[in-house]
Amino acid sequence: MKYKFADRMSHIPPSFVREILKVTESPEIISFAGGLPHPVSFPVEKIKKASHDVLSRYGKEVLQYSTTEGHLPLREYIAGRYASQGLRIDADEILITNGSQQCLDLVGKVFLDKNDRVLLEKPTYLAAIQSFSLYEPIFKSVPLEDDGPDMDYLEDILLQNKIKLYYAIPNFQNPTGISYSLEKRKKIAGLLSEGDTVLVEDNPYGDIRFRGTDIPPIKSFHEEGILFGSFSKIVSPGMRLGWIVAEEEIMEKLVIAKQASDLHSNYFTQRVVCQFLEDNDLKDHISTIKKSYYEQCQLMLSLMDEYFPEGVTYTRPEGGMFLWVTLPSGISSRELFDLALKDKVAFVPGEAFYTGGEVDNTFRLNFSNSNNEKIEEGIKRLARAIKKLMI
Repeated sequence: MKYKFADRMSHIPPSFVREILKVTESPEIISFAGGLPHPVSFPVEKIKKASHDVLSRYGKEVLQYSTTEGHLPLREYIAGRYASQGLRIDADEILITNGSQQCLDLVGKVFLDKNDRVLLEKPTYLAAIQSFSLYEPIFKSVPLEDDGPDMDYLEDILLQNKIKLYYAIPNFQNPTGISYSLEKRKKIAGLLSEGDTVLVEDNPYGDIRFRGTDIPPIKSFHEEGILFGSFSKIVSPGMRLGWIVAEEEIMEKLVIAKQASDLHSNYFTQRVVCQFLEDNDLKDHISTIKKSYYEQCQLMLSLMDEYFPEGVTYTRPEGGMFLWVTLPSGISSRELFDLALKDKVAFVPGEAFYTGGEVDNTFRLNFSNSNNEKIEEGIKRLARAIKKLMI
């Protein structure tokens, strides 16, 4: 049989990271490729207790269908965390999703028609490119500087194009690890308040700041913006729980789109996470994660300082899980990937994070998922491969 797939499927790139992870499944490979939290951060025993308590107390209830919006006490907990950060969000403005990846899909369904213009950071989260591509938009990109987007470029592109969505990751951006400054967040809010572009602010890493001072989300200065959150990096990615914050008019459409997609997010998981949050101090748990990631990030940076050849530059993130490496002009990160893989170390070449498919001299490293021994050995191997290419 010759299958006749929908035209849109021809526009969707496969997940580059997922393809790389297939290659790096061997235990011999030291992988800095995935965007994975460290398993030692998972509260296994506390989740086990929460699961037992939920089933013991509410067994038949938690195994039943539930509301699309999500478990109300969980939404109230999320709203309370925002309130402690100075952001007034009502529980009715929160929709529980199957991870923040579903947030991207639902926003795409609600807002995007074919050939609508979507503004992305350059580079940007590769799964956002993949998700939005389903709706066949025209992508535009704004270059990133050390403290956020190039503001002159951003202002010009908003003036010259009818941009429907602006997708941004202001905290410890994936893939670069950079964060938007407070000044630029306020300027972005001002620019967007003058037009019809919808801000989609993704914040999966915001809780994992291990240096510097927390900065309010852009939504603090631009109420109309949409804000994403996730439990994946602070509790467990396998439980697949995230959320969307949006005002009432948008929320009505998001709920309809989610009803058509999956009725509601896993209710049992929602109840278990909610019980875990009620029984434990999330701040203490996050503090443990931040301490671990700070040490891993600093170790990776110090080893890169020591072993990487002159001419290679990289970001120094204040939180999150990634850093971004730039090779000298003319050195291909794809060629480096092939060479490094022969020495059993892996990363993600930069081309995966661009919409134009550029052959690039950049790449992403994940520092959160490896122990100290693997970080040390992996960076030494990577440095050897870089030096071979630069000869």
